[in-house]
Amino acid sequence: MTVDELTLIYAEVLEAPGIAPDEDFFAAGGDSLLATRVLSAVYRAGGGELTFEDFVAHPTPAALSTLLIGRQASPLGVAP
Repeated sequence: MTVDELTLIYAEVLEAPGIAPDEDFFAAGGDSLLATRVLSAVYRAGGGELTFEDFVAHPTPAALSTLLIGRQASPLGVAP
């Protein structure tokens, strides 16, 4: 999933006009309930399944995109 796709999901969930690729979801006003909405949106968009722990460890669109791309490249679907 691309950074651009993730910034759009973050912006929609946070009801923000725009989110930067390196903007932390929680610093931008997100909470655990909104994070679950992001995880659901990523899954529905074909980005794969993420845990809440994955999201907390990778709270920016850029970091989350890197994680997802790494998982897609791995034969086991797990980031190296």
